[in-house]
Amino acid sequence: METAAVDRFEASRGRLAALAYRLLGSAADAEDAVQDAFLRWQAADRERVEVPEAWLTKVVTNLCLDRLRSAQARHERSAGAWLPEPLLEGDPMLGPADTVEQRESVSLAVLLLMERLSPVERAVYVLREAFSYGHGEIARILDISESASQQHAHRARVRVAAERRRGQADPVSARRVVEEFLAAATSGRTDRLVALLTDDVTAVSDGAGLARRLLRLRTRERVATFVRAGFKPTEAKRRLAGGSPSLHIATVNGTPAVVAVVDGRVAGAVTFDVSEGRVAALCGVAKADRLARLDAAWQRQEHPAPVIAAW
Repeated sequence: METAAVDRFEASRGRLAALAYRLLGSAADAEDAVQDAFLRWQAADRERVEVPEAWLTKVVTNLCLDRLRSAQARHERSAGAWLPEPLLEGDPMLGPADTVEQRESVSLAVLLLMERLSPVERAVYVLREAFSYGHGEIARILDISESASQQHAHRARVRVAAERRRGQADPVSARRVVEEFLAAATSGRTDRLVALLTDDVTAVSDGAGLARRLLRLRTRERVATFVRAGFKPTEAKRRLAGGSPSLHIATVNGTPAVVAVVDGRVAGAVTFDVSEGRVAALCGVAKADRLARLDAAWQRQEHPAPVIAAW
């Protein structure tokens, strides 16, 4: 393939990867979809492609839809053990973050909520909210009518908003809430934990890979009890983690997070959605296969001293 055609694809690679990640919730799957799109670009009659960016967007979107509709994907996601793959701040796969909608569309909380949408609703929502495509463009990408695109977008927004009646917190305030939350969790102050949670708080965890299904909790008291137990140091947990973790506060998928690090490697991450000075949602990931990309990014960066040096 001529250099100009390769360069044209590479100029779109970052945007395509960010689109695929939002649709699939997995960096590895997103990379596979983009590579498949490259192979199709290589085999295409490129002289007949009037707008390469639109052609590539259509190909990647539909490759992702095929993955979401596949029997294997439906089984994995319906089995109740699937979580999105967390990404560290600065990862190019996070894509555009200029607007509130773009930042929200990549948070773990919203990626989880999008699991409740049909594949087409999810595609319309991502293309519209995160990439600002018009309904006419979306209709051409998905081979649907413009009115159908509008209807899918409306249903998707309503379903996501129903679970996210949140006020936005600025990054500095959100980090301060998470610092206070971590101090309460590690000191055993369950009453303070309860006070730092919203009335409709939710928590989701993969249980460090020890549970067959995701752990899902509601109510402030249940979430606070679970968090306190999770952050309470024990010898068994140190053995499971491979040592005594240091706890850092970082930004993961656009929200503040506590990252547990053992011997320089990420052993777990908990992301926080903060609303009006309290924690509205938590998502904990500790399975090694979901942390591989975050861990690799962590090791490439310099980090401030941990909030807790030895857990």
